[in-house]
Amino acid sequence: MNSKTAVDNFISKKNLAIVGVSRSGKKFGNTVNKSLKEKGYTTFIVNPNSDSIDGQTSYPDFKSIPRKIEGVLICVPPAQTELVVKDAHETGINNVWMQLGAQSEKAIKYCEGNNINYVANECILMFAEPVTGAHKFHRWVWKIFGKLPK
Repeated sequence: MNSKTAVDNFISKKNLAIVGVSRSGKKFGNTVNKSLKEKGYTTFIVNPNSDSIDGQTSYPDFKSIPRKIEGVLICVPPAQTELVVKDAHETGINNVWMQLGAQSEKAIKYCEGNNINYVANECILMFAEPVTGAHKFHRWVWKIFGKLPK
């Protein structure tokens, strides 16, 4: 289960890498990237298949990013998530958010075994302020039913 401390720790970081932003622009990673930039985050796209996505530089790996990355948001299938988590950790990134649907038990165990702050199976747009629209309503519903991280 995710803790409120883990969520707050991650969303307090302002320089984030995002894995799962697609060249087609039709994946959830693209939506998250745009939304987080609008909320004041500095985002860095990690996609080895493109140099640029929607006019934003895309990097082939974490090591290629020219700034210190404080966290990585993962929006890829679970089979890829464990590799992304290991690569992030080896690069010195110790804050990981496995977007709803990206989490895997192996990645979670790796985080736990390597003292990595992680959030799994949650939507970052329910927590990164300001929360608006459907995400605000969804967070309110989860609060009523006691499903928010404590």
